[in-house]
Amino acid sequence: MIYIADENDDGKRLDLMITEVLGNISRSKVQTSIKSGNVKVNSKIQKPSYTLKEDDEIEIIEVPEVVLKTEPQNIPLDIVYEDDNMLVVNKPSGMLTHPTVNETENTLVNALLYQYGDNLSDINGEFRRGIVHRLDRNTSGLLMIAKNNKTHEFLADEIKEHKIEKTYRAIVKGNWEKDEEIIDEPIGRNPRQPHKMMVKPDGKESISIIKVVKRFKEATAIEIKLITGRTHQIRVHTSFKGHPVYNDTLYGAGKGKVSTEEQVLQSFRLKFTKPFSDEIISLEIPADEKYMKVFNYFEGREK
Repeated sequence: MIYIADENDDGKRLDLMITEVLGNISRSKVQTSIKSGNVKVNSKIQKPSYTLKEDDEIEIIEVPEVVLKTEPQNIPLDIVYEDDNMLVVNKPSGMLTHPTVNETENTLVNALLYQYGDNLSDINGEFRRGIVHRLDRNTSGLLMIAKNNKTHEFLADEIKEHKIEKTYRAIVKGNWEKDEEIIDEPIGRNPRQPHKMMVKPDGKESISIIKVVKRFKEATAIEIKLITGRTHQIRVHTSFKGHPVYNDTLYGAGKGKVSTEEQVLQSFRLKFTKPFSDEIISLEIPADEKYMKVFNYFEGREK
């Protein structure tokens, strides 16, 4: 099995990444397998603690036990676009994009397997069938799914070359000072808290374009166009500027007066080239319930 590390794997430990990809297997057994030479990175044997870099080629030669398959589940899908090679779904807030070692049910992949079966790419392993890019559990919105490996590679290349336009809407704490602003600050993994990312000089280039939609006394509604797509990029950049996404407890916002499932953040606009053609697909969805709940609260306080 060959796996190519993407932007979200950059800075992650080798043993952790393999545990996530393989699914139902303990991290200790993965570490034993790596130490036994059953895993190679760029054709070389590495330690379990090896820090991955984007585009590293991980070859999993043998695993120490049978990996259980992800079970299909009859979960409704909000399909916004579909053709012979791919689809775009509107992922709800609260749903994991793909299973993890600790959570193997009620994810987007479980739903995709029920509807599409084996007609999904498997480049990134059983637990990530069809998944080309990811959204955090509590970030809702548009997500591209590949039905085959050729399409997966096409879309992954488009993402890597920044040819896919992704725009988000969010409500952040405080008054964003400028009407439009480019945030060009490198992002890398937080060495003290590996589950978090942070702005750091030796991080990966990360660029977000901010546009103010509406200002309130205590918050600002903004749109964010991503030029790059690092893990937690929007949440890290807005927090770095002193305006964390509303209800984002991981990056400093804390719980606001309006209760929601964590961060008020939605991927609402997507523009890409239809695979293997010259056709440009532009998609946009309305603001979700969580966003409107917070937006209406602050708008009501202004009156």
